[in-house]
Amino acid sequence: MIASHQRIRRRLIKAGVASLGFAFAHSSAYANADRVLIGTTPVFLDDQLGFLEAWREYLQARLNRPVGFVQRGSYREVADLLLEGSIDCAWLCGFPYVRFRQRLQLVVVPAFLGVPLYRSYMIVPVDQTQARSLIDMRGHSFAFSDPLSNSGFLVPRYTLWSNNIDPDRHFSRTLFTLSHKKVVEAVSVGLVDGGSVDGYVWETLAKTSPEQTRNTRVAWKSKTFGFPPIVASRRTSPGTIEVLRNVFLGMSEDDQGRSLLARLNLNGFVVCEDKLFDPIAQMMHALMKAGKLL
Repeated sequence: MIASHQRIRRRLIKAGVASLGFAFAHSSAYANADRVLIGTTPVFLDDQLGFLEAWREYLQARLNRPVGFVQRGSYREVADLLLEGSIDCAWLCGFPYVRFRQRLQLVVVPAFLGVPLYRSYMIVPVDQTQARSLIDMRGHSFAFSDPLSNSGFLVPRYTLWSNNIDPDRHFSRTLFTLSHKKVVEAVSVGLVDGGSVDGYVWETLAKTSPEQTRNTRVAWKSKTFGFPPIVASRRTSPGTIEVLRNVFLGMSEDDQGRSLLARLNLNGFVVCEDKLFDPIAQMMHALMKAGKLL
């Protein structure tokens, strides 16, 4: 088992390093004011770079402007690029969006199973039949995805705290994988006893790559929250935001756009009111007030 743990750690590290290559390949784009730069963290697709290239070609054909994807390994890194105006927009989690929303603008929200909502899942090994909630994970090792992930960190932390359980003392050991897919992998190979993931990611992997989820089971589901949105920097021009919004909204209206959406297991993009993300903000502020969130 120790050898297995070492192998998975090496794979997690290698995957994180590989994710930076796509960003470096587009570093020269920062000097091109006409280029639309879109930030993203590592996605769950096996052909990740191939998909982003196809999406880039689709978007720039409809924007009539060069498009580049700038990929980083964590939500914080992508958020920093948005806040400093180095990129125009990004596919970001709802947690960093509400944390910095005075400096960001909501563009569109993806629709999953027909609605712009998703859940946090707690997953455990498939043969672990006792755990039915986060409370049952007392004294066990646990994986989170990202410190700025709603489903992968904020929701489980708030759920424990709201049940009068100290989230800092509940687990025997915790780690961050910086990717929902890697949480699934860590639980699957036994590196940890459980983990919190984006329910959309787990369901999509179960649908498209069932071998990646077959050794895990969903032991608990949260209530629904606003789906991770596409957001823009306050420095992005209103004209660029409007054009981007229209292109994202139009993806469900043509064959090529629907094909790309199908690869993401999404129905399309919709316009939502900012209050969709208020429940995330309420959890964030409650934990901050309690001194359980930096």
